[in-house]
Amino acid sequence: MDLLKGTLDVLLLKTLSWGPLHGYGVARAIRSQTDDELTVEEGALYPALRRLEARGLLEAEWGTTDTGREAKFYRLTEEGRAELERQTASWGRYVQAMARVLGRETAPEV
Repeated sequence: MDLLKGTLDVLLLKTLSWGPLHGYGVARAIRSQTDDELTVEEGALYPALRRLEARGLLEAEWGTTDTGREAKFYRLTEEGRAELERQTASWGRYVQAMARVLGRETAPEV
């Protein structure tokens, strides 16, 4: 399933709210949490992580993965947590509005 425009950032922020991860770990966590419905390709993942880092929503440091490779590990900043709260509230309203429309059997009276 393709990601809807605007969903990648909130998915990355939410995934990193659970703890620091390297890029591959972020992609794997999203795939796992969505039962393989959503896949984040490297071509979208790493530019998004760098963009969020440049905005001050993430910070990164180099570390060693469980397989012994060097990788950049990302974590949320306080600004990132605040942005996640804002985006979560916004997405909640969006999902509720869509559910109201998609759940209707008949057109509303206008």
